[in-house]
Amino acid sequence: MATGKASLAKRAMLQAARALNPRPQAVTDGAFTAGNPFFDPRDLVQVKYEMLRRVRTSEQRVVHAAAAFGFSRPSFYAVQKAFQRAGLVGLLPLRRGPRRAHKLTREVLAFLERMQREDPSLRPAELADRLKTHLSVTIHPRTIERRLRARSKKGRRTRR
Repeated sequence: MATGKASLAKRAMLQAARALNPRPQAVTDGAFTAGNPFFDPRDLVQVKYEMLRRVRTSEQRVVHAAAAFGFSRPSFYAVQKAFQRAGLVGLLPLRRGPRRAHKLTREVLAFLERMQREDPSLRPAELADRLKTHLSVTIHPRTIERRLRARSKKGRRTRR
């Protein structure tokens, strides 16, 4: 493994790419522990790829390969499926959390806009309460505030 500035730079690059292995110490495979600078246990994509390769080329049992690379057997199969589906990109961890504002459906937005038109003095917390009462949807007031502000800015731009 590299030392000094190069090591810090690589760590920063891996972290920025979401490819920093959170448990490099769990990688006990010989290629990674022999001191070869090419094999870096901090590189999650490389660790996952080598784990898959080890099972495929050396006919090592899944349970042993998974353990040597710091994974469980079910995790091995999840990694294998992701690789089959998307190639190397599939080995990158997925972003956590919702991918979009999934509760802010057209129906919810229409309701919020109608409530705001009827009474412009309504605050986001009051709108959230009305949403919960009328549509049984719980949305944080700050989410409502941001979305309504974005929609009003968008409307102003298109009217010019």
